[in-house]
Amino acid sequence: MPTLQTRYFDQLHYGDGDPFRFAAGIPGFEDHTAFLLIQQPKTKPLVFLQSLHDPAVCFVALPARVADPEYRLELSVEEAAALDLPEAEMTQDSPDLLSLVLLTFVENADPVVNLMSPIVLNLRARRGIQAIQLGSNYSLRHTLTLESQAATCS
Repeated sequence: MPTLQTRYFDQLHYGDGDPFRFAAGIPGFEDHTAFLLIQQPKTKPLVFLQSLHDPAVCFVALPARVADPEYRLELSVEEAAALDLPEAEMTQDSPDLLSLVLLTFVENADPVVNLMSPIVLNLRARRGIQAIQLGSNYSLRHTLTLESQAATCS
């Protein structure tokens, strides 16, 4: 079983079929094409995307509908193809899709999430993309409200 020594989670053991593959990486992190999705009961609803290429790269995220219960994901045909997703399953209501929004923490400020560019995972095919929704009204820096705030990591 493969293992990865990480900065934040010590040593992780994972199966060959566990990583999510990002064919083009994530904008700004194009060399990072494989990530583990880490969920821990004590930090729920936070989830973590740990890069397999750099043990220091780990994104903190929330399911999009935790940040905004009315969140609506819109995928292009090209994005669905990159996720290996049939066109009939191109909505966030597909049981195979998980939409995550990345959190940004700034000292002395409320955390913000990027609703405009969610990380979208195909749970069945183990593929991921960052879907940039330029035509949407979503913000790159949506402040979390008290009702949706999650505890920060230490």
